[in-house]
Amino acid sequence: MKILIDTNIVLDLLLERSPFVEDAIVLFEMVEMSRIQGYIAATTLTNVFYIIRKAQGREPAILSVSRMLAGLELCCVDRLTIQQALISNLKDGRRWCSVCLCNAQSAFRRS
Repeated sequence: MKILIDTNIVLDLLLERSPFVEDAIVLFEMVEMSRIQGYIAATTLTNVFYIIRKAQGREPAILSVSRMLAGLELCCVDRLTIQQALISNLKDGRRWCSVCLCNAQSAFRRS
């Protein structure tokens, strides 16, 4: 199953943000065990790099992005993706992002 993972879930894991880190660990363990395929939007990489760099410095930011690249697939957004999304009948924002970005069956995020 393909799952689109929200930027905040990635940050919960990398920054060990309580109380969310435990759920993030479970999700990423499922990715590591190949029980699910984890996807992130390409913009997650730049956002994570910026936030980790501000919080911990450049080297931890580079390491964090490298870890994401090693274990997750990227969903790229281009003109065609956006055009297809605009003409689709998907009304729920999470479903729209999941299907249009990487053809995922679901999006994993927290409210």
